[in-house]
Amino acid sequence: MYKIQTLNKISPEGIAEFPRDGYEIASEIPNPDAIILRSADMHSLEVPGTVKAIARAGAGTNNIPVPRMTDQGVVVFNTPGANANAVKEMALLAILLSSRNVIEAASWAQTLAGKGNEIPELAEKGKGRFVGPEITGKTLGVIGLGAVGALLANAAIDLGMRVIGYDPFISVQGAWHLNSSIVQADGLGDLLSRSDYISIHIPQTNETKGFINADKISAMKKNVRLVNLARGGLVVNADVLKGLESGKIACFVTDFASEELLGNPRVICLPHLGASTPEAEENCARMAARQLKNFLERGTIVNSVNFPTCRLEGPIPEGGMRLCIANKNVPNMVGQITTVLASNSINISAMVNQKRDGLAYNIIDLDSPVSGETLGAIRGINGVLCVRAINGK
Repeated sequence: MYKIQTLNKISPEGIAEFPRDGYEIASEIPNPDAIILRSADMHSLEVPGTVKAIARAGAGTNNIPVPRMTDQGVVVFNTPGANANAVKEMALLAILLSSRNVIEAASWAQTLAGKGNEIPELAEKGKGRFVGPEITGKTLGVIGLGAVGALLANAAIDLGMRVIGYDPFISVQGAWHLNSSIVQADGLGDLLSRSDYISIHIPQTNETKGFINADKISAMKKNVRLVNLARGGLVVNADVLKGLESGKIACFVTDFASEELLGNPRVICLPHLGASTPEAEENCARMAARQLKNFLERGTIVNSVNFPTCRLEGPIPEGGMRLCIANKNVPNMVGQITTVLASNSINISAMVNQKRDGLAYNIIDLDSPVSGETLGAIRGINGVLCVRAINGK
């Protein structure tokens, strides 16, 4: 019986991915094997030593103490792409809102309440205050061509926009999903100087915090419209406000409200609505649950933010055992592990080893189960972070 702790309300469709006869799921549960969450902050949480994996039903993992979990050998999953369509649709809406002054116009129209038959004429006279440009034929710069950025870029092409993309880390597989009409920027400066609209779709890291700042704003076209639905820290708000004041920026749409931005008539602040659709929540919950289930039952790692992707095809040997070992990627780790097994007359029937950023993960199928003493010997190898045994049926 696997125990799963939920730190947020998780979509029932996601919970349904766990078989009832093999899993116990609750928000309060002793000694959980895994944790599934959305936005709950885990940084001050004492994570039980029984936890083997954490799954975030969403893309960002800023709310999870990933370095601490890595040191404990805990695999942290996210769900990239599961909410991409929801964020793409919100990005398209943000671009349109930045152009057509819809929010301001709707608010003004409410002031006409109580004026009866005069309203149609007053509305016609007042609409000129809210004129805004069409997006067709304009240039959209998309910074980051991952799951969301690629969908947005393709949709903008379909709407008649010219699209420039910038992503120095785009994969070959990712590039295949892009419309052939999307132009690759020669560099970030090229995109900034040519775009009428700019939408940001990159992760927030130590390197990207404050990515949009005064220097980059100075390189933008006059009257550019800027959209940030990715992470609030990617933008230096004070620099954007100066850009709005100078006329360099015509409108800023952000999904991350703050005191300094609220009240500015050319800033549209949304309450982090990017992925707030029932479809996105279901997709993220399903993906997170499947990743936890495959990890707990088979040792498979897909979409981890701290350990390498690793899978071993085929069933666990009947009457045997599968070992899942996380360790630091240092010389002779595999040799030491296999030596322990060989010294106990344990035959390896299949094995895979994958490495990433100073870490390694091994899945080893054995023809027969190993004793607790043998598992203890492997755990005792310097550099081993976690050892888990899964029995074959």
